[in-house]
Amino acid sequence: MNTISEEARKAEDQKIKADFPILDGSFTYLDNAATTQKPNCVLDAVHHYYEALNANPMRGLYDLSIKATEAYEEARETVRDFIHAASTEEIIFTRNATESLNLIAYSYARTFLKEGDEILITVMEHHSNMLPWQQAAKATGAKLVYIEPEKDGTITEDMFRSYMSEHVKLVAMTQVSNVLGCKNDIKTFARIAHEYGAVFVCDGAQSVPHIAVDVQDLDVDFLAFSGHKIYAPMGIGVLYGKRDLLDKMPPFLFGGEMIEYVTREGATWNELPHKFEAGTVNDGGAVGLSAAIKYVKAIGFERIEEREFHLTELMMTEMQKLPYVHILGSSDPHNHHGIVTFTIDGVHPHDVAAIFDEHHVDIRAGHHCAQPLMKFCGTPSTTRASIGMYNTEEDVMNFIEALKQIRGEMGY
Repeated sequence: MNTISEEARKAEDQKIKADFPILDGSFTYLDNAATTQKPNCVLDAVHHYYEALNANPMRGLYDLSIKATEAYEEARETVRDFIHAASTEEIIFTRNATESLNLIAYSYARTFLKEGDEILITVMEHHSNMLPWQQAAKATGAKLVYIEPEKDGTITEDMFRSYMSEHVKLVAMTQVSNVLGCKNDIKTFARIAHEYGAVFVCDGAQSVPHIAVDVQDLDVDFLAFSGHKIYAPMGIGVLYGKRDLLDKMPPFLFGGEMIEYVTREGATWNELPHKFEAGTVNDGGAVGLSAAIKYVKAIGFERIEEREFHLTELMMTEMQKLPYVHILGSSDPHNHHGIVTFTIDGVHPHDVAAIFDEHHVDIRAGHHCAQPLMKFCGTPSTTRASIGMYNTEEDVMNFIEALKQIRGEMGY
């Protein structure tokens, strides 16, 4: 990656942060893995939709409804282009990544899996990519198998192959861990899964906002991500699925819009993608997601990755100077993708977060919806700082200064 001068970096910092009205300098926000703030262009797009385009899309023949429909489908095309799907029919709008993963578990897994089959996931999955498979296994009689990575989160090709067999019918894996920040080799693992005839589900909640994701290059069968983690509104998410698989899957929810024809005895289903979008859709959220994606693309992932690595490296370098602070996962900032999870000797993570809040620094404490991973790492809870593209060196140093005060304020 090309680096830029310090002067240019600071100018870029100011320009990007100015696009986010909530970031007014009164606090430092480092909880981006949970949710991100929204730029003016997203706020404006959502406001404009409800001010000028609001109508029930796909149900009216009048001009306003047609415009609302066009806005919704234009957003779908924006998403398709962003992740390089082959067709807009492969883009399903949901509420979030959690709903997307549940859709696959209910519609695909419960339909096609049976007793004796295996579902393969990793111990570092977010609960949203774990609980649906636990329930699918119980419902179908399939066996849920966990990959245990190295302590830094690494899963090698040989390790992955050792878990594969003809019994594995579905693999579900995060691309980037929301705790360790490590990136899995999804392209290699999807290829191996396909060699055994298994489908591959990728949780892209922590990857899509930070790195370029091409579903055709990765050759995943499904990809899930949330809008609110990529600077878009809450309540809008995406499920990508290969068309041949989506065609075979029954609907997840039933009601308006997902039908073609209804009689007293039954119904036939609408074509893709509408078969999976029952009821009135979140058109304003889709428009906001489209604006967020365009904003991210305008900055470019090369710059986003360079910015976030620079700040991660700065943060970890300063943290490693404090002997009572322990970072989970790799010691290499390249393997953290803006996520730094840590513990402090003798201080509970909730106390850590409370003291950070007193210093007007927003971070996350707890098990991060990854309790099996916490147990695997030997700790019940941790504290996590996570970086977004609008964060700056000043934000990181605010974090470090607060971090240095923690033990003293706890009486050590």
